Amino acid sequence: MGRFNRTGRRTMPTLNTSSLPDLIFTLLFFFMIVTTMREVKLKVEFTLPQATQLERLEKKSLVTFIYVGRPASSRSGEWCIQLNDAFADIGDIRAYIEAERARLAPQDRPRMQVSLKVDEDAPMGIVADIKEELRKAGALNVNYSAVERQ
Repeated sequence: MGRFNRTGRRTMPTLNTSSLPDLIFTLLFFFMIVTTMREVKLKVEFTLPQATQLERLEKKSLVTFIYVGRPASSRSGEWCIQLNDAFADIGDIRAYIEAERARLAPQDRPRMQVSLKVDEDAPMGIVADIKEELRKAGALNVNYSAVERQ
């Protein structure tokens, strides 16, 4: 018959953590792929116009967006301007552009672009008023967002 040592304490075996980094990196890659980074929650609905000649923007961090469309929360026929996460008036555009320019690095300020995401049915008067305010703010590099014509 075998002898058992009753006086000695049994130690708990150590946990093998060699596969833990693999598991953590797998989870990290999963969340990096699945997560979408949206800075602005859209409060206006718009359908982008179609175009035949499109160019991709080089550095999207230098682009400031102005959205024009109908409010998503109501079915009213009025057109709204959205700057960041809030509705705005034409007079708010100049302060918005100055604030966006101030957040950029000094060497990037001359390369700042303003992209207008305007509904295809929006009246041209609103776009003309926005462009006039952009001129007053010194934001002369303006582009229009569109989708490729099929």
